[in-house]
Amino acid sequence: MSENKEPHVVKFVYDFTEGNKDLKDLLGGKGANLAEMTNLGLPVPPGFTITTEACKVYLESGEEPAALRDEVSAHLVALEERMGKKLGQADDPLLVSVRSGAKFSMPGMMDTVLNIGLSDKSVQGLARQAGDDRFAWDSYRRLIQMFGKTVLGVDGELFEEALEGAKAAKKVTVDTELEAADLKKLVTKFKKIVRTEAGRDFPQDPREQMDLAIKAVFDSWNGDRAKLYRRQERIPGDLGTAVNVCSMVFGNLGPDSGTGVAFTRDPASGHQGVYGDYLQNAQGEDVVAGIRNTVPLAELERIDKKSYDQLLGIMETLENHYKDLCDIEFTIERGQLWMLQTRVGKRTAGAAFRIATQLVDQGLIDEAEALQRVTGAQLAQLMFPRFDEDAKVAQVGRGIAASPGAAVGKAVFDSYTAVKWSRSGEKVILVRRETNPDDLDGMIAAEGILTSRGGKTSHAAVVARGMGKTCVCGAEELEVDTKRRRMTVPGGHVVEEGDVISIDGSSGKVYLGEVPVVPSPVVEYFEGRMHAGADDADELVEAVHRIMAFADRKRRLRVRANADNAEDALRARRFGAQGIGLCRTEHMFLGDRRELVERLILADTEAEREESLAQLLPLQKKDFVELFEAMDGLPVTIRLLDPPLHEFLPDITELSVRVALAESRQEPHENELRLLQAVHRLHEQNPMLGLRGVRLGLVIPGLFTMQVRAIAEAAAARKNAKGDPRAEIMIPLVGTVQELEIVREEADQVVAEVEAATGVSLKLSIGTMIELPRAALTAAQIAEAAEFFSFGTNDLTQTVWGFSRDDVEASFFTAYLEKGIFGVSPFETIDKDGVGSLVRAAATAGRATRPDLKLGVCGEHGGDPESVHFFHEVGLDYVSCSPFRIPVARLEAGRAATQSAGSDHR
Repeated sequence: MSENKEPHVVKFVYDFTEGNKDLKDLLGGKGANLAEMTNLGLPVPPGFTITTEACKVYLESGEEPAALRDEVSAHLVALEERMGKKLGQADDPLLVSVRSGAKFSMPGMMDTVLNIGLSDKSVQGLARQAGDDRFAWDSYRRLIQMFGKTVLGVDGELFEEALEGAKAAKKVTVDTELEAADLKKLVTKFKKIVRTEAGRDFPQDPREQMDLAIKAVFDSWNGDRAKLYRRQERIPGDLGTAVNVCSMVFGNLGPDSGTGVAFTRDPASGHQGVYGDYLQNAQGEDVVAGIRNTVPLAELERIDKKSYDQLLGIMETLENHYKDLCDIEFTIERGQLWMLQTRVGKRTAGAAFRIATQLVDQGLIDEAEALQRVTGAQLAQLMFPRFDEDAKVAQVGRGIAASPGAAVGKAVFDSYTAVKWSRSGEKVILVRRETNPDDLDGMIAAEGILTSRGGKTSHAAVVARGMGKTCVCGAEELEVDTKRRRMTVPGGHVVEEGDVISIDGSSGKVYLGEVPVVPSPVVEYFEGRMHAGADDADELVEAVHRIMAFADRKRRLRVRANADNAEDALRARRFGAQGIGLCRTEHMFLGDRRELVERLILADTEAEREESLAQLLPLQKKDFVELFEAMDGLPVTIRLLDPPLHEFLPDITELSVRVALAESRQEPHENELRLLQAVHRLHEQNPMLGLRGVRLGLVIPGLFTMQVRAIAEAAAARKNAKGDPRAEIMIPLVGTVQELEIVREEADQVVAEVEAATGVSLKLSIGTMIELPRAALTAAQIAEAAEFFSFGTNDLTQTVWGFSRDDVEASFFTAYLEKGIFGVSPFETIDKDGVGSLVRAAATAGRATRPDLKLGVCGEHGGDPESVHFFHEVGLDYVSCSPFRIPVARLEAGRAATQSAGSDHR
């Protein structure tokens, strides 16, 4: 007899008392943290969360789960019983907010509706219960405005224009100066707007309001701005959003009420203290929207000391509990403090490094966890130049330093223009009175953002910090006129659209024109011009120094540099390079040596070719001696000549013109004619897949052996000078082991000749680049003749995808990114599923043949943070990247090694 099992019942709704902070996948970040604060006994308004699973069902099928309505009804009844009133009842109504809440914070990108439950009847009951007609009608107009825009798709500007009209008629400048009668008239206008624009009346049934708002939040997951933000922040598109239904508390009940945002540390600098914004007699989104300028959080001590002291205690509790900077939203209702949200706060790059080291010092986290609190992208940000404070420039204003950096560009006054100009190659600064989520396109396109309203917790500031964009907010002395596309600065000077301005997100200063920049102190530290612990080293450099020390102690991956000359090699070594992973010898054939290469190409006889190679040999040897000296004691991987020879010849059009002109003037042109004939002879339809790399070495006798001889003689010379050269010879574009075996046999013979001639024993390893799919697929065979593999992921990406990088990035990559075909360019971050699977397979097969096979990567992916983690995972020994990216690779290698001990802090 089979056992009867109860069918698994999926639960779609959780009370705030049922969840915790570890359920972000199910409850979203907001719901999980509301549950956590409830568990901690903090004052959280009662409510419930509809899970991301319900959202996924809705998005996949177009309908809510069959069980959802009953579950919501049951939780609503429980909420009504707890609060002692029903949703939208005529006297003393229960009102709720419906707010989005995805796993990862997406500030302002999805929808929120407050004051659900208000209607023509219940607004009267709310006024009686509160003893405040103005408050009730203000709450009702907010509901119609938010519901109309968010749920019914009405243009939000129509409501704003009506609100501005009401203020103008009353001759006031802020909405708090409107009286109950004014707001009552405004409600009538708002309802007419809804009827005209939405083709229906504003719903009077409170349950219909709530159900429609829940659907609107689900739909907002796939809204344009949400999708754009996810692509920008690389957030998966299949997570869905939770929906939080929370009983309303009101900050717009008068001067003893208000709303605010607080940070347990300064998100811009990382310094400890009292940071945040507070707005009296305001509700919900007013602070973040930046519509009215806030007061600093410290002012709350004077306004309401009891609530202020309680808030500071809660902030300490939360920071110690989450062991990180916390971002908190709160409301005070007639002296009663309520917590509406907490999350691990977004922060600037500098703040991230400072906070990580502070928390280590406080004993809240260890070094491994500190590495998970910072990213390579943040370190790269800190290495950007900053404004020269000694430059003589015209400062025209100062706002709040919301997100650091030095940004220069042409002033533009709307998002559309910012995107349009940016795509045409212009650098722009987006200037607004305040930003809203619809400005996201322009914020991404701009070099920086400048607003005349708002504070450190406004929409512009929060989003800019998350994206690493320079931002100055609340520059009140600047009069921004978006309709006339101009900004008036103190003294009457007018900045028109297209005029260049500069903004300093570290000081909040705004300048006319372009301000010169100077190197970042972090770069000076890596260059050795500033030392951590020295008098001139600031806190930031000290924090970076400590984090880098953590990373270097923890990482397994070594980090090398792509460097082609001694100067780059020395700089790379100062930046922490542990060798050279790619020296491109073709770069040594440019400049004054081009004529010698031309002679090699034009050689008609073996004697002429050998003469050209003999002239190139000492020059190559000198290059390698300098390189070995700069990298003494560290490995130097030298790639033999890779590009097609025609790249060293003049352009075919230019040559044709020169020959034609010479013929018309009856001037001597024998050399130009020979060059033109050579260009035609060497011309290929697809040179990337033509005569290059190992094929050149096999077709042009003596070319590779000359280079190998130069390397061997340079190594011998360096050894004789008591140095420690560690040369590695890399054969490019190998597709079959036979190619490598032939070149290797010739190379071994040359090295033996140099050893015999110099009396110096040389240990030169010979390996190959894996940059063709066939090489990756036959890696087991190739490893028989190779002592190391270096994955050339730039060309491997081209050949796996069938892309010509120089063409595709300009022609259709933008469309692919916008359509979501790419989350990120495969030339920027390794394509794990395609290119990555070949790297993994080749690494495994190569080491099966030769267990001591050294594995590295020398494409630009070697300096990409996400790619470094992949290379750590598949067991490579090192990554190699441009000198400037070495610190980023070092940091990410350390983070990769400790990833399992940390968590994803976005």
